[in-house]
Amino acid sequence: MSGVGGAAGGLFDLTGRVAVITGGSRGIGRAIAGALAAAGAAVVVASRKLDNCEAAARELRESSGVDSFGVAYHAGHWEDSEALTARVYGELGRCDVLINNAGMSPLYGDDLTAITEEYYDKVTGVNLKGPFRLSSLIGQRMADGQGGSIINVSTIGSLRPTRHELVYACAKAGLNALTLGLAEAYGPKVRANAILPGAVDTEIASVWSVEQRRQAAETSLLKRMGTPQDFVGAALWLASDASSWVTGTVIRVDGGALAQL
Repeated sequence: MSGVGGAAGGLFDLTGRVAVITGGSRGIGRAIAGALAAAGAAVVVASRKLDNCEAAARELRESSGVDSFGVAYHAGHWEDSEALTARVYGELGRCDVLINNAGMSPLYGDDLTAITEEYYDKVTGVNLKGPFRLSSLIGQRMADGQGGSIINVSTIGSLRPTRHELVYACAKAGLNALTLGLAEAYGPKVRANAILPGAVDTEIASVWSVEQRRQAAETSLLKRMGTPQDFVGAALWLASDASSWVTGTVIRVDGGALAQL
């Protein structure tokens, strides 16, 4: 086997396993999808835009030779989690790795009273409701079967929120709690952990001002923003047997931004 799994040896080998990743067509999700495929996993790419999912799945098949397909999925829609679960188990028969990566945090002004109920429900739905429902459905099947690993992509903002991302941070704090609860609910056969990114140079950050980007880099002890590739190692570790005694953890991948805590 070539790629990440072959280079790292058996501990990181995902051959024969099935991974589902939401928000997997771009950014952090796409980078992680590529790493899991390189390690031998069949990868289901789920996101809102089916064309983007199918394009990403095609790239994974061509680059790694694994089975991969795309599924249209909106994390804020309860029934979409049921449809995604049915598709995965109907076509592949199993899920060994679930990565809840889909997220959103539209900008808003300084006035918190101006945040609408629609905004609040939309952000909370994508960042918390979707992972809750999908993890419940797939986690139960994992527990009833051969086990698995659930990885939630949260944010360091869940530990130190600011007024400019408060709804998002609240939802992700709930995701942290969900992570610990899933580890208890579906252990010992299922492991659940979370990755907490700091400021990452993705499409979401493209709307930030030059000053915001400079400040984000300066808060990191490594003096730069993160890139999607910076999350590949942590995700592959948590997905594989290399982390077989790790569960119920939240791991900061933030360039040291919160090291002072």
